[in-house]
Amino acid sequence: MVTTKASTNEIANLEEVLEAADLPENIPLKADKGYKSEKNDQLLKERKLKNHILKKAKKNKPLTKWEKKFNKLVGATRFKVERTFGGIKRWFNGAIARYRGINKMHTQNLMEAICYNLYRSPGIIASNCQN
Repeated sequence: MVTTKASTNEIANLEEVLEAADLPENIPLKADKGYKSEKNDQLLKERKLKNHILKKAKKNKPLTKWEKKFNKLVGATRFKVERTFGGIKRWFNGAIARYRGINKMHTQNLMEAICYNLYRSPGIIASNCQN
């Protein structure tokens, strides 16, 4: 988990996230449009990761039909990750910063993630049990 200041743009911290994740080569990295940049595209190529960052329209250049289809396909998988953030926000009031300082906020984020996993674990265990 990487915690940054709220003023930090996502586009600037992809390298830090990748270092924390320690991903194997040739797996797809799915991310929202906030991570789309030439620098990040090059970073994924250097790390030999498949680029599944959502395509972003540019000024006077709308998305092509293929790019819209790509975004829809990637979005179908990405929602599973995004719903985790939604659950943390809904169940644990995760959108509120309760502390000052990056270290304290990182601890808050870790605790919310642990609580989320504990909250979801009975349902996950039950769904994986054989009858």
